[in-house]
Amino acid sequence: MAKSAQKITLSPSRDIPFDKLVLSQSNVRRIKAGISVEELAQDIARRGLLQNLSVRPVLADDGSETGRFEIPAGGRRFQAL
Repeated sequence: MAKSAQKITLSPSRDIPFDKLVLSQSNVRRIKAGISVEELAQDIARRGLLQNLSVRPVLADDGSETGRFEIPAGGRRFQAL
């Protein structure tokens, strides 16, 4: 008997204060490639942020949310902001 596919639940988009964001230690990119963070900051200032940051809640040891959110991808955009 085949198992049914697990449903994916997407969270709605919401605004999170900048001071609640931290760069995740699992951020993939370790080398700076392409344009510099300074150039990216200038581009964001000129054109706006074209791709939102994806975040996930930072959990305490007991599994409860801490009110902070980590950025697993988009570290250069975060630094440019």
